[in-house]
Amino acid sequence: MFAKNLPFIDVRIVWSCWLFVVVLLIASIAWPIPAWAGSTVVVQADGQFTLAERLFAQQKYLLSRLEYERFIHFFPEDERVPKAHYRVGMAYYAQRQYESAIQAFKPLMETAYVSTNFQARAFFMAAESYQRLGRPSVALTILHNLEIQSNELSYRDEAIYRRGWIYLELGDWERARRVFNTIPPQGHEHFRMAELIHQLEKVDQIDRLSPGLAGTLAIIPGGGYLYCRRYQDALISFLVNAGLIYAAYEAFDNDMVALGGLITFVEIGFYSGNIYGSISSAHKYNRNRQRDFIDQLKQNLRVNLSARPQNKGFELALQYRF
Repeated sequence: MFAKNLPFIDVRIVWSCWLFVVVLLIASIAWPIPAWAGSTVVVQADGQFTLAERLFAQQKYLLSRLEYERFIHFFPEDERVPKAHYRVGMAYYAQRQYESAIQAFKPLMETAYVSTNFQARAFFMAAESYQRLGRPSVALTILHNLEIQSNELSYRDEAIYRRGWIYLELGDWERARRVFNTIPPQGHEHFRMAELIHQLEKVDQIDRLSPGLAGTLAIIPGGGYLYCRRYQDALISFLVNAGLIYAAYEAFDNDMVALGGLITFVEIGFYSGNIYGSISSAHKYNRNRQRDFIDQLKQNLRVNLSARPQNKGFELALQYRF
């Protein structure tokens, strides 16, 4: 009775299905299907850090920074994490992204005691970054904090030395002298203090002009520029002002009051500009001579302690010129 209700099954269909299943089993054994969804990428600390270092050495700063940040994320307890933080900051610094560099150095600076080389270098490079941003007062504060937080004599001496040079850059000669003199005697030879202090005694010999005198001489059109050694500007100023004064005189002499008033108004502007320009030229001359003096000190005496964004770390270079 039941057999009558069963549908007819072709034996060939049954054998085809079994053959298909057998082929699938053999294929799965010979060529296993990759489990993409369950695959795991294993990141090893040594390989990750080596990759970041290699990219940094190749000056591929963006890629190296990303790899260092990945290393910090995956291996926060690794002893090389401070170096990784420092490299991230240096990668930003090399790309002139100074604000980001400062943020990268901060994890190394947020410590009660500076005990490692990378911590100290983070302070120095953060100060350098603030200088690049035109904020020397913050740079001075950072270096002063390093002096307080470290008992390592070499770090403290370098911090003092860098502070002295910031004051030199600002033209604050007296404060620069005082700061340099706080370097302990054992560091004087290393930083060439005797020669540097001797050169600072020559500050009064820098060629300077008097802005007040320049403005006074400018009463005669071109006189202030002549004093400031801007001879072409002096000639132009004299000719323009003399020409306008003469034109105004001729206008009034011929009863052309309106024209004379207009020319006089224009002449007042040129005459005032002549005086203001002369005073500004004296100030600019003094700034340039001061800049030349500082540049000469740098070329002849400065111990170059700045970092180079390479894998070689820091290099100490002494510059001598005779």
